[in-house]
Amino acid sequence: MPPATTATAAPARYAMALIAAFLILVFAYSLVSEWLARTVVTAPILFTVGGLSLLAVLPDWQAPAGGPEGFRRAAELGLVLLLFTDGSRTDLGVLRDMRNLPTRLLSVGMLLTMLLGALAARLVLPQLSIWEAGILAAVLAPTDAGLGQIIVNSPRVPLRIRQALNVEAGLNDGLSVPFLMFFVALVRASNSPGYPRLAPFLIEQLGYGIAIGGGIGLAGGWLLGLARRRGWMADSLQQLGVVALPLLCLLASEETGASMFIAAFVAGLVVQIGFADAGRHSVEFADEWGQLLNLSVFFLFGLMAGRSWPQLRWPYVLYAVLSLTVVRMLPVAIALAGTGLDRATVLFMGWFGPRGLASIVLGLVYLQGETHSPQDPTLRLAVMTTVLLSIFAHGLSALPGIALYARRRSVNPAPAAGP
Repeated sequence: MPPATTATAAPARYAMALIAAFLILVFAYSLVSEWLARTVVTAPILFTVGGLSLLAVLPDWQAPAGGPEGFRRAAELGLVLLLFTDGSRTDLGVLRDMRNLPTRLLSVGMLLTMLLGALAARLVLPQLSIWEAGILAAVLAPTDAGLGQIIVNSPRVPLRIRQALNVEAGLNDGLSVPFLMFFVALVRASNSPGYPRLAPFLIEQLGYGIAIGGGIGLAGGWLLGLARRRGWMADSLQQLGVVALPLLCLLASEETGASMFIAAFVAGLVVQIGFADAGRHSVEFADEWGQLLNLSVFFLFGLMAGRSWPQLRWPYVLYAVLSLTVVRMLPVAIALAGTGLDRATVLFMGWFGPRGLASIVLGLVYLQGETHSPQDPTLRLAVMTTVLLSIFAHGLSALPGIALYARRRSVNPAPAAGP
């Protein structure tokens, strides 16, 4: 009995130390957040470094039973709330005109990014099958609005460019999910003769996800709108009513095998039909509480990356560099052709496509699935290396990049505005 008690107590002590370290870092960040905003050190950099540094304090740390599962759950919850928020604040009219920059980035740009990402994966990591390369490309296709906040909030960047990058980051995570589910289905099916599970899996993930999200979003939005019109609902509780909807999507998806991410995104899109203020309330919640959840994901990501550091090899670094440069920047340049934007603007928009929360979560979703591919470690390390490089490369280059771009625009400002 005593040995068992000791064995049980050790993981508990490590878990408490982990929580304490995170809370101390949150408190310290709150004290200097305004000062840090004027430096190149972003919050994701700080919390990732915090996770990496924890291994120096706890070199023998081992994830307790359920640790990776708990990490995945926290990351899933963060992405579900983020996707619902993105959907609820999306003006679909913005995407109807192909002359709009977001439409170009989310259609031509995103499709070319996944295609080029898969080709680069097959070239640099030839052990991956074509479908596994597609999974890697889909996981790394979304950009991270959180990592790009410095760009989006900078008055030195033209409003049109900021809005385009913000809308792209807000929607491409939701749009990448169907592609990921499709490639996952193909990997699963390829492991079974006759591909017997392809159609049922796609129906469950995509079809059920759309149905659940549409039903919860429409019904919830109608009830919220009715309650507000009749004066039944206190203003202070409207935010809670809105946030309950993506959580219902998560629970319903768990029970049916649907994609919780597709359900949450669709619910966010349609909830506006009955409750136009859903976007404002979901954004308020995300700003207040979602940020804490997202920072915890970066903290745990840093810890996991530190433990995997000895496994990193040059092919993963090479793929990460390609993913953040050629795979991102060439499709953006093609998508923006004919818009009248100058070269400095195209390069600026191409570079600032950071990978972060969405890629972490989508990678975890795949790895925690039932594909059991022998190349899962390769996919995990490729995603981890790319996100880790992006956190530092895009974070450290944000302020210098803005300054350089502003100087270039001061020489020839007119073309940057575009038509």
